[in-house]
Amino acid sequence: VLISSAAMAAAALPAAAVDFGFYCLTGNLAGDCAIGEAQLSVDVTDLGGGQVGFEFLNSGPADSSITDVYFDDGTLLGIASIVNGAGVSFGAPAVPSELPGAVGASPPFVTTAGFSADSDPPAQPSGVNPSEWVCIIFDLQLGRTYADVLTELADGTLRIGIHVQGFSSGGSESLI
Repeated sequence: VLISSAAMAAAALPAAAVDFGFYCLTGNLAGDCAIGEAQLSVDVTDLGGGQVGFEFLNSGPADSSITDVYFDDGTLLGIASIVNGAGVSFGAPAVPSELPGAVGASPPFVTTAGFSADSDPPAQPSGVNPSEWVCIIFDLQLGRTYADVLTELADGTLRIGIHVQGFSSGGSESLI
């Protein structure tokens, strides 16, 4: 009975996070793109109860700040909540409503209405700076699963874009 209880308790815990990196979309400055690709990521976690968490991380050390987050559809139903880490303040929806620089993306990156969030003013200090995080929790469409989300992230049906500011160059980049 003790083994069964332990197994049931383990089954109730959220699945381990799957980490995804980003690639530079805009390419304004190669050095800024390299920083974004090296130190920005999103951990996707099954929270149970039909919810998935997207935790955006900035591992640092180079100056950069995730200031906007955009989702391009998939099996997601809508933002359930936003959990801000220390020093971070995000709200929904993002302004602008589309990922900067996404017009020329191939395939096109079109933000699903209401599937975005950004840092509160002042944007860069309230964004996800080195060693900080923000978690955006989504409800899944009825009958869809965490495995569906992972599959869609892998095949491009669901894409995530971020706008990053606060590089020491003074520049900004969009990454997908």
